[in-house]
Amino acid sequence: MFGDSHSISVRWRNYFSQLLNVHEANNVRPTELHTVEPIVPEPSASDVEFAIEKLKSHKSPGIDQISGELIKAGGRTIRSEIHILIISIWNKEELHEEWKESILIPIYKKGDETYFSNYRGISLLPTAYKILFNILLSSLTPYAG
Repeated sequence: MFGDSHSISVRWRNYFSQLLNVHEANNVRPTELHTVEPIVPEPSASDVEFAIEKLKSHKSPGIDQISGELIKAGGRTIRSEIHILIISIWNKEELHEEWKESILIPIYKKGDETYFSNYRGISLLPTAYKILFNILLSSLTPYAG
């Protein structure tokens, strides 16, 4: 339908690069916010526990190949290690390089299957990143945890 596997990968990469990359954003300058104390307090063990429980089941894992079910089944030891990892990231204010990567999967919508525009992309993110995101989201939501 599209050609050999290498040319298919190249065409998908080019399509999503054009679709997702914003070239006009080069003139945007980041601003820094300096505060005496953190805007959001360091996540507690119960924050991590709550974020892990919010992980959806039966979802494809990201580049880390760790499923939400595996973390949920890992018990107190895994949850404690994830808490330590998140605290480390929180204090350094820097994500691990692996957390900056995702697997982009084209999902067919409708119409002619040979047109890339008839697909939408979904990103498979690392599960530990999803936990951190859930913590951030709940800390920014009024009346959360």
